[in-house]
Amino acid sequence: MDRLAPFASPDGLDPQLQTFLEEASAQLCRWFGSANQRSPLPSLRLLPHAFPETEGLGAQHLLDDLQQVMDGAYQPSHPGALAHLDPPPNTASIAAELICAGLNNNLLAEELSPSLSQLERQLCGWFASRLDLPEGAGGVAASGGTLSNLTALVTARHSLGLDAVSNAVVLTSDDAHVSLAKACRVMGLHADGLRRIPVDGHGCLRVDVLQQELNNLATEQRPCLAIVATAGTTVRGAIDPLRAIAKMAKTHGTWLHVDGAIGAVFALSEKTRSLVDGSGEADSITVNPQKLLGIAKTSSLLLVRDVSKLEAAFGTGLPYMEPAAFGAHGGEMGLQGSRPAEILKLWLGLRQLGMEGIHSLLFNALARRERLQRCLDDQALDVRSGPLHLLSCAPKNADCDSSERWSAQLRQRLLDEQIMVSRPQYQGLHHIKMVLGNPHTSNALIDHLGMCINQSIARSEH
Repeated sequence: MDRLAPFASPDGLDPQLQTFLEEASAQLCRWFGSANQRSPLPSLRLLPHAFPETEGLGAQHLLDDLQQVMDGAYQPSHPGALAHLDPPPNTASIAAELICAGLNNNLLAEELSPSLSQLERQLCGWFASRLDLPEGAGGVAASGGTLSNLTALVTARHSLGLDAVSNAVVLTSDDAHVSLAKACRVMGLHADGLRRIPVDGHGCLRVDVLQQELNNLATEQRPCLAIVATAGTTVRGAIDPLRAIAKMAKTHGTWLHVDGAIGAVFALSEKTRSLVDGSGEADSITVNPQKLLGIAKTSSLLLVRDVSKLEAAFGTGLPYMEPAAFGAHGGEMGLQGSRPAEILKLWLGLRQLGMEGIHSLLFNALARRERLQRCLDDQALDVRSGPLHLLSCAPKNADCDSSERWSAQLRQRLLDEQIMVSRPQYQGLHHIKMVLGNPHTSNALIDHLGMCINQSIARSEH
């Protein structure tokens, strides 16, 4: 097996490559199958040399290096991995990732990825229809929600004729994702180009303050580039009042973008789609199937009501390529030029799940959050949640120092029991946050987690 060629032969089956891939797959399967034997977050991270040796390594040495990296990796398949929006990978999308790498097709242009370019258009159209965007809507795949949000705002600016207007403003909530601040910085907006609107007691953008801010912009003679509503905030999973915000955006003639990186997938099931009611009123929507459906990273889509606006914003012409058979080349629909065939993972993963499997993932994630919420002592805890599968909590009447100590001690205690939670700062206090999207998490683990949190409060009071 050590005689591994650096490139697969085009003349016949390469038995060394086949053996190498089979053994690498076996290592990965063993890693999955032993997840329960260690913590989700490894305490030891030993890495092989990060740079190439003078001579290339043989297959077995490469496999040994891979194993070292795997031994120090975060393990999302562990039932106690509840800290972040990173679920176990869907098994079909793992296989698709391998094929994606092997095909090495480039979604820059159709002749470099003929079937995959068509597949991307079809899947974007299907997602758009599930989110109630009109017929003809579409989009583009991107490497993560941050890039999808940036692409949306650049499209909005071009569509409104504000390309050269640096004092334009983006309005969003206090709880909106940090990627919006990055986007405004990249676009060269003024330091106050992102204005955050306070949230109500449920974590939702206050529409009354949004109206005041729109009036203020008119008085200042500054254009509103976009309103960004959030369908699933990062700490508590709140959903802004989408229909009310959409009505306001339409009245003021501005672009509405919905950052649905967390919550938009709930539109895929008939029984949960009401959670994101009104998302179809948006001009653009970010959706990240990687966050709950388990499509292997990265898997993000930017959907646009009028797909021609993507081409208008990013079309530069590709004179070194043959014309696309339909519409524009993928490289003219967003910021990325060369793009891997990530759409393959999404397609195969959805085919494996089917609509029933998709519904099961969504419904069970909500059920786990509801179960944990029932376990918690709301007399002693401020529980921050929304209608989705996220939940955060902190002791009632805690100050900054006490909440930091409490959250740090509780996180370490839970890590000792192979349960990983996170400690976000929210409204000035450290919270303990749980994301209940892991399908391996049992009811017994949830009940134990609730007991540990309640006990930690009782200890802190003494």
